[in-house]
Amino acid sequence: MFNFLKKKLKSWKEKSKKKVEEKAKKQEKEEKEEKIAEAKQEKVEKQEKKIEESIKKEKPEKEAKKQEIKEPKQEKKEEPEKEKQEGEKSFFQKIKSSFSYKLQEEDFEDIFENLEEILLENNTALETIDEIKKNLKQELEGKEIKQKEIEKEIQEALKQSIEKILIEPFDLVEKAKTEKPFVILFLGINGSGKTTTIAKISNLLQKNNLKTVLAAADTFRAASIEQLSKHAEKLKTEIIKQHYGADPTAVAFDAIKHAKAKNADVVLIDTAGRMHTKENLIRELEKIVRVTKPNLKVFVAESITGNDATEQAKIFNDAIGIDTVILTKADIDEKGGNAISISQITEKPILFLGTGQEYKDLTKFNKQEFLEKLGL
Repeated sequence: MFNFLKKKLKSWKEKSKKKVEEKAKKQEKEEKEEKIAEAKQEKVEKQEKKIEESIKKEKPEKEAKKQEIKEPKQEKKEEPEKEKQEGEKSFFQKIKSSFSYKLQEEDFEDIFENLEEILLENNTALETIDEIKKNLKQELEGKEIKQKEIEKEIQEALKQSIEKILIEPFDLVEKAKTEKPFVILFLGINGSGKTTTIAKISNLLQKNNLKTVLAAADTFRAASIEQLSKHAEKLKTEIIKQHYGADPTAVAFDAIKHAKAKNADVVLIDTAGRMHTKENLIRELEKIVRVTKPNLKVFVAESITGNDATEQAKIFNDAIGIDTVILTKADIDEKGGNAISISQITEKPILFLGTGQEYKDLTKFNKQEFLEKLGL
């Protein structure tokens, strides 16, 4: 899972480290040359001072002036100590600058250019790349980095910039207990794995002693009604359905009414996803939302569909207002950019990752685990 992006990010970290190290070595060389010049100048000044003191000692002094010579001697005792402290301070400052490098704007732009290509290649939306760049720039630009920690600092900065985008999901089971019946509306285009995901969620809730009712409100596809009916049979849960072409809002409303009568805990509503008739679909979904007043609107998308999934999420979120996202086929997604993009564009958490066809193949999204899978 996400191995392709992981490999690309590892390569980027190594290249970025090399670029910064080369600039740091160049700066270190310049600083060393400057220090050598300073040391030579300091040596000349000390020799000149010794000559001056020697001339003063050789001059015959009168007894009256001897007292005047003794008084500055006490000052001279303090001067070497002061010079020593200044020398030590200068020495440690030089050590610090020798082993560290301040990342300039041109350095940042140089290393980010490669990262931008990698993110684009791995299904990350342009808007999301801009957000990552902004976060990364705040972390790195102008920061003084020890040479031996360059790769570590770059990796940590990238991790934090992506971490700011991702949102930790809520506990669905606990949330479902807050109202009865708790109504969940599932959104997404046809073929995204929406119906199977509904069955997986029903299985999860049933295993946590919550009684479910399924609503086959995708009445524009007979196959969808049949598929959900088979899942209901396997899960031994109830399903409310009507004939092909029936009013989807009526099906959803009947399911909620049935759940109340049967004291069911959760209603899971399947919906149509005909993107070729987008305007009609959106109007239909808006009507379902108005009538059913769902507690949760879940957008379901394939993790492997690239920027299409991000664009779909944006359309549904702008029109309906989604609450969370489930990404299917995450087990065969080698890129991972969709999870980052959808989180950033919708500002909603990824709730689960679908990782197979069995009911148990549903993994709760964990942003720390996700970052670890990216090698961060």
